[in-house]
Amino acid sequence: MKTIKNILAAIGLICVSGLFIFAVQAEEKVPSDKEVVEKPKLINDYNVYALSVPDDLNFAGEEVPLEDPDILERMDRELLVNTYWQSNGLLMFKRAEKYFPIIEPILKKNGVPEDFKYLAVIESGLTNAVSPAGARGVWQIMPATGRENGLEVNKNVDERYNLEMATEVACKYLLKSKEQLGSWTLAAAAYNAGNAGISRRLKEQGVSNYYDLLLGEETGRYLFRIVALKEILNNPKQYGFNFTSQDLYKTIPTYKVEVDTAVSDFTKFAQRYGINYKILKIHNPWLREPKLNNASRKTYFIEIPKEGYYSVKP
Repeated sequence: MKTIKNILAAIGLICVSGLFIFAVQAEEKVPSDKEVVEKPKLINDYNVYALSVPDDLNFAGEEVPLEDPDILERMDRELLVNTYWQSNGLLMFKRAEKYFPIIEPILKKNGVPEDFKYLAVIESGLTNAVSPAGARGVWQIMPATGRENGLEVNKNVDERYNLEMATEVACKYLLKSKEQLGSWTLAAAAYNAGNAGISRRLKEQGVSNYYDLLLGEETGRYLFRIVALKEILNNPKQYGFNFTSQDLYKTIPTYKVEVDTAVSDFTKFAQRYGINYKILKIHNPWLREPKLNNASRKTYFIEIPKEGYYSVKP
């Protein structure tokens, strides 16, 4: 009898254990597709953060007066706009790696502060941009300004698209503006609004500083945009930009071919140097037509990429 009781007790224990395991499994049951769909979605699963405006911002060594609440708000705006326009920001990092090495030594040679390379960034995004007013190239030079400073500007040749030559012209303009207006900040503003325009507004409003001027939307944002791009491009991690050196665009080494005659066919000309017409135009966007007229027998220098950087099929 005792043995029978022990057997029954064991059976009962097994049954109770089975019920317990079943209950636990029921609680841990994987939800159905319907239950997953109906589960409330998370909110705020993408976060946008306010930025801290650095308290030591400057342009060309000239301090941005952030103690002024108006200046602080305008600076904050440009940092936010350019930080959260992520695709454009990444393109600026990529292009800067390619074009800054060309721009920087020309600025230095002419005694223009290196910060002016960021002016080229906001002018054109470091592309050969075309403005509705007729400005062209990385430095957005107007036809008259180009010609006044020795550039050839016509349908056949437009040297505003030559980055080295255009940077030289920009330096001349900026040095003249600095001499006339007295500060690099005002010289930068004058690149947008003209020397006469900035001089007139300074006189009308009885001030001597860019940050004290009431200006239109474009020129009023101009310096703040430059400083914002300078800050972001120098501190990518701080503003959430993540990349490696391999992600950046590289400057393709070139050599220059001297040409002092007309060229009737640039397709054939390119083929003689192991490249095609497209590659020739990438490196010489100032050549505006498939031929070079050159009736005056002027000497031009055409850039040819060194061998091994492009795969050219016959």
